[in-house]
Amino acid sequence: MSHIAVERNRRRQMNEHLKVLRSLTPCFYIKRGDQASIIGGVIEFIKELHQVLQSLESKKRRNSLSPSPAPSPKPQLQLTPPQLDCPFIGFEQVKELGACCNSPVADVEAKISGSNVVLKIISKRIPGQILKIISVLEMLQFEVLHLNISSMEDAVLYSFVIKIGLECQLSVEELTIEVQRSFCSETIYANEI
Repeated sequence: MSHIAVERNRRRQMNEHLKVLRSLTPCFYIKRGDQASIIGGVIEFIKELHQVLQSLESKKRRNSLSPSPAPSPKPQLQLTPPQLDCPFIGFEQVKELGACCNSPVADVEAKISGSNVVLKIISKRIPGQILKIISVLEMLQFEVLHLNISSMEDAVLYSFVIKIGLECQLSVEELTIEVQRSFCSETIYANEI
């Protein structure tokens, strides 16, 4: 009888701990509510937190080694309808918390999830494109927390989880447009900003 009571108590404690873990983990890491999914999601979240910590530590070391110049003013974005060499096919709002922007070159979708944005981009394989996207995100005061790249034949899916910086004042619609612009020729893109 005491063995049954001990086991029941252990299961109760395990369920309470799983509830706490689930509440501390952003929802997009946990796909289902079973124990294995919760633990797997928490592991992924902790791995990403370690990566962020390492990134911040290396950034802190770089800043301490080199004198920092005066902060440059944030570029003002003029979001007029784009006159680019890769015209947009469509732009639409995805529910209340997201937007997508499509062109013949790439489909860009952004959704807000808590204090982060989940950004998905499907395009043809373009050498060096990932660096352009990351540069745009950093210029717009976003911090890349996670990046997953999947490819099949000549198509690529970039999945980002990005943190919204305190200085960032862009909407998700504006974010999708700016990322879409990174797929256009560099000279036109630089002139637009």
